[in-house]
Amino acid sequence: MKRIYILLAVMLLTCGRILAQDAQIDSVKLERIILDSIFLAEFEKPKPDQKPKVLHAEPLYIDLIRDLGARKGEKEWNVGMGMTDKRDFDEYELLVEYEWAPIDRLGFEVEVPVTLFSKREDLPTDRTQPANRIESIKLATQWSFLVSEKAKTSLALGYIHEFEFVDLNKIGRGDLFKGNVFNPFFIAAKRWGSNYHSLIYTGPRIEKGFNQKSDFSYEIHTNLHYMIAGTRNFIGIEVNKEIHNGKLEAVMRPQMRVGLAENLMIGIVTGIPINRAQEGLSSFIRIIYEPGFKTFN
Repeated sequence: MKRIYILLAVMLLTCGRILAQDAQIDSVKLERIILDSIFLAEFEKPKPDQKPKVLHAEPLYIDLIRDLGARKGEKEWNVGMGMTDKRDFDEYELLVEYEWAPIDRLGFEVEVPVTLFSKREDLPTDRTQPANRIESIKLATQWSFLVSEKAKTSLALGYIHEFEFVDLNKIGRGDLFKGNVFNPFFIAAKRWGSNYHSLIYTGPRIEKGFNQKSDFSYEIHTNLHYMIAGTRNFIGIEVNKEIHNGKLEAVMRPQMRVGLAENLMIGIVTGIPINRAQEGLSSFIRIIYEPGFKTFN
């Protein structure tokens, strides 16, 4: 009889612990839902003279010109640094960009990317190391023509124009610019619930050197992210795809973004090529600074 009482007592204690754990889990889940709702409401809430905005996760490698649904006065500095294994040499990329919104839903950007190369001792004689170069001056604009709070969806059109520089070793020997790049694009983004985000960024890229034929390619970049409740931190994946000369090339880029302060974030990206024979793994870091940004006003 004594054993039965002990067994009943153990069962009651176990059930009590299970119920307590379930209650604690439900409490934490409810707390996250409430925190996320407050954060989204504060982030998306427009001031009297502003239009509505939907929070979307922005990809870190091929980033947007400005937030979708950008509001007048928003601005942002970006500094990016990356390295790619090109099998026989290493490619280093640096960029500095500034973006701002002069009016609601219209963003502008100025960017200067730089590419440097490091030669390896075992470079084959039939391969030539590319020259170091300041790639271009990139001028871009983006207009969010649809922002639906109900559908949690934003659509945008944009255009990037690049004035391409000659290689660094040719500067001062002739022309400073070697051509132009024309890159119109379309963006569609949707938030699923409070935390899951999807985005597609697509458009043609036409490179036209002076006195040369145009080089045409088509870009399709797809993204899926999970944003941590009550923050702008996220983890996700960006898949950069390009169709060039009838061939599809793609790079998978797992990534994460972490807030260091309310207006300062860092993004970390790893690149995994899917079908690029002359390219290995890559890494990229983006530092994002938004002067004057405050989540809760």
